[in-house]
Parts: sequence; structure tokens; C-alpha cells
Amino acid sequence: MARNTGNSYRKGSVAKRTQVQNPHTGLWTKRDTKTGQFTSGKKSGGSFKGVRKEK
Repeated sequence: MARNTGNSYRKGSVAKRTQVQNPHTGLWTKRDTKTGQFTSGKKSGGSFKGVRKEK
């Protein structure tokens, strides 16, 4: 489980989540690996911190 340390960084990775980049918008979207449903999208540029990327 990922934890915020309070020192401007996160220790560990987010469990049971992956992220994929939307080819139409170029934004990143989080996906739950257990159900396969998309959970949230990122409005600003860049990817989510501590979430595994799908290929």
C-alpha cells in the first residue's frame, strides 16, 4: 500500500491499480485491476504517481 511520508514523496506503489493513456485525449486514466473498471481520470498533464502503467 502506498503511503505519503510527509517529506514530498510517496513510499510504495498503489496496489490493484494500473493506469493507461487515452489515445484520443492524451490524458491518463486509472483502472481497477480486480474489476477492470476505469476509476478516475487526470485533468492536468502527466501521469499518476505510484501507479503502474499498462502497455
